[in-house]
Amino acid sequence: MRKDDDQEIMKEFEVRKVRQVIAIALTLFIVLLCAILYKRPILYANFTKETLFGVQIAAIASFIGYSAFNWRCPSCGKPLGGDISKKTCKKCGAKLQ
Repeated sequence: MRKDDDQEIMKEFEVRKVRQVIAIALTLFIVLLCAILYKRPILYANFTKETLFGVQIAAIASFIGYSAFNWRCPSCGKPLGGDISKKTCKKCGAKLQ
């Protein structure tokens, strides 16, 4: 593997990592917002418990689906697992950071 390839893989991993962090933050925000709306319905709007629970489930399912697409090794395309601070891919050995 050439040095240029290593740099491209590391750049692509950094882009994927930033997108993953944004997805985590957005999902947490939606889930917590629904919890707040449930506890304090007078402040914003009066949603049913089922509606808010459905929104939370949809947000979590969307996050899982997006993560399955995004959180893959830029070199071999295999899933990276749960560690967001990976240094190398366990499948192909590509240097990620």
